[in-house]
Amino acid sequence: MEYSPKKMNEVLENNKFSFKKKFGQNFIIDENIINNIVNKSLIDKETLIIEIGPGAGSLTTKLAEKSQNVIAYEIDESLKKILNNNLKEYSNVEVIYEDFLKRNVKEDLKNYQYKKLYVVANLPYYITTPIITKLIEEEINVDKIIIMVQKEVGDRFKAKPNSREYSSLSIFLNYYFDIKKILDVSRNVFIPRPNVDSIVLEFTKKENKIPLKDQDLFFKIVRDSFKQKRKNIRNNLKTYDLNKIEETLKKNNLDLNVRAEQLSIEIFADIANNY
Repeated sequence: MEYSPKKMNEVLENNKFSFKKKFGQNFIIDENIINNIVNKSLIDKETLIIEIGPGAGSLTTKLAEKSQNVIAYEIDESLKKILNNNLKEYSNVEVIYEDFLKRNVKEDLKNYQYKKLYVVANLPYYITTPIITKLIEEEINVDKIIIMVQKEVGDRFKAKPNSREYSSLSIFLNYYFDIKKILDVSRNVFIPRPNVDSIVLEFTKKENKIPLKDQDLFFKIVRDSFKQKRKNIRNNLKTYDLNKIEETLKKNNLDLNVRAEQLSIEIFADIANNY
């Protein structure tokens, strides 16, 4: 399969394929970017890859060459003929035409032997958080997630305290994973061309998460603290016992006038554990 806009367009036109906005379809066609993603992900023959949204299979072929096996989940069945043709040389690829969010992924994994499990995906914003949440809540024990998302979204995912992008979502993701940027991706390497640039992030499972007495309480406090970003903790958490929260903040040389964006995950954990 050649990696060029011309060749990709020919394949799609010959198969009368039309891009579907509801699925956020933008296919990557730059071989250098694809190789960069695969090489920096450190995939090897002991790795089972879950790919979400293979599209026309540009990335899938490279993943298949480097990994033990690839399970690709594709919601758009109109891509079946294209994928069958583009992946016919790869016996280690299984394509499942179903919504990843509705699939029993743990059952699929029982068919494979592997030492490492990676998730790789080029995702539209609206589905990124639900996918990561599914992996966490269903305890699909992934070692690493490599995702390409809109740059603005990726900046929120990896945001640190005291930055404009820092949010309850940043804390949720960074509680479970160490997140780092692998590379920036120009909007010009996709068809159709999106309106924004993208970023590739690597999520590595944290082996030693912060101990929590009550995880649900922790995440509730975090969400409530960010309800109105311009307001301080005193206002956002006024339905809580503020004396208890103030005690913990004082320990950290802070007070109730602090805003949520100034508090690290560790301080939020301290608040929850002492509440």
